[in-house]
Amino acid sequence: MKAVLLAAGYGTRLRPLTDDRPKHLLPVGGRPMLDWILDWVSELEDVDGVHLVTNSRFAPNFRHWAASNGVVVHDDGTTSNEDRMGAVGDLRLVIESAGLEDDELLVVGDDMLELSLPRFVAWWRAKDQPASAVPLHDVGDLELATHYGIVATDEDDRIVHFIEKPSDPPSTLAATVAYLLPPEHVRLVEAYLAAGHGPDNAGSFLGWLAGRERVFGYEFDGSWYDIGNHAQLLEADNRLRRVAGLPERETYSLD
Repeated sequence: MKAVLLAAGYGTRLRPLTDDRPKHLLPVGGRPMLDWILDWVSELEDVDGVHLVTNSRFAPNFRHWAASNGVVVHDDGTTSNEDRMGAVGDLRLVIESAGLEDDELLVVGDDMLELSLPRFVAWWRAKDQPASAVPLHDVGDLELATHYGIVATDEDDRIVHFIEKPSDPPSTLAATVAYLLPPEHVRLVEAYLAAGHGPDNAGSFLGWLAGRERVFGYEFDGSWYDIGNHAQLLEADNRLRRVAGLPERETYSLD
């Protein structure tokens, strides 16, 4: 299995913090966010390679970080939010450039999950294959649910309905951006894009895939931090500062 870390966004909602550094390298709990994500990925012995895709603007930052972490960095060649390739476009870039068409993939965005990755993978492997799987979290708020991909599952945990960022969500059960793809579904990334579907949102690909193939949802109760704005960043920072034995703070800072 290979892990693919999607880190090519420009973090516009976190400006000015992201004017000169990528969101994934902002400190949370006294460490770069990516350190925590890499620790989580490293819980899984199946992973024998980690690939990170970013943009030309922040590629030097990530290469500096990756040098001591054994991570392969891919530069997608974009320089601004306006010419970005999108999450699915970046995933295709990594698949093609690293030759991952025949690998299982763990695809991770900027989500930070309190979830046992080995248990999640073992649960996935017990399902009829080929199948993909995604952790699901009840965000508990209909307004918050409008920002996520909202799903429904059947009695076998298979996703039977997926709506990306609904204006009137039918539930608050949301899909995270941390999913498992078998090789058969990895090869469908190209088919999705070739059919003219938008490359920007990883959730849209997952919803498209669930309408055609087996995709299972794994509901978990631990915390989920989707660090997309300043309030979520401060919440994640304080949660992980408690874990690290550091004092909490009322406002976020880079110190």
